[in-house]
Amino acid sequence: MRKNQIALYGVKTIFFIVVFFGVNSNVYARNDDCWVDLYDATQFEGKHIRLKGPVNLANLLKVQGENWDKKIESIVVGPKATLTVFENKNFKLTLSEMANNPTLMKSLGITEQDILEDSELIFHANSKVHGFGEFEFYHKIRSLKVNCIN
Repeated sequence: MRKNQIALYGVKTIFFIVVFFGVNSNVYARNDDCWVDLYDATQFEGKHIRLKGPVNLANLLKVQGENWDKKIESIVVGPKATLTVFENKNFKLTLSEMANNPTLMKSLGITEQDILEDSELIFHANSKVHGFGEFEFYHKIRSLKVNCIN
C-alpha cells in the first residue's frame, strides 16, 4: 500500500513538471516573434541589433553595450510586436507642455492629436521603415518601447 502511494506521488510530480515546463516553453515560443531590428543607416544597412520584447528603453545610451541615441535610421518590426519610438528620453512627449495651455494651442491651430503625433511614432507588426526622414524623425529617436502581441 505504501509503495503504491509513493509511486502515485511520483507520477503526480512528473505530470506536474511536464505540464509546467511544457506550458512555460509554449509561452517563450510565442515571444520568439516579438522583436524589432534596428539599423543605424537607411535601407536596413549599417550596424544592426535585434531587441526581443517586451522591452522599454527609457534611453538608448547603452543598448547591448552601444550608444544608439539618435542613431536609429531604419527598422523592421517582428510579426508579433509593436514599436513605439519617442523623440525624448524617458518616453516624454515634446509638446506635451503645450497641452497645459489650451488657449495657446488653439491660437496656433494645434490639436492634442498633433502633440502626440509630433513626439512619438507607433509601428505595428511586420512594419518596415526604410528611413525616418520620411516621418520627419531623422536622428530623433531617444527612447522606445517594444510590446508583444498575443
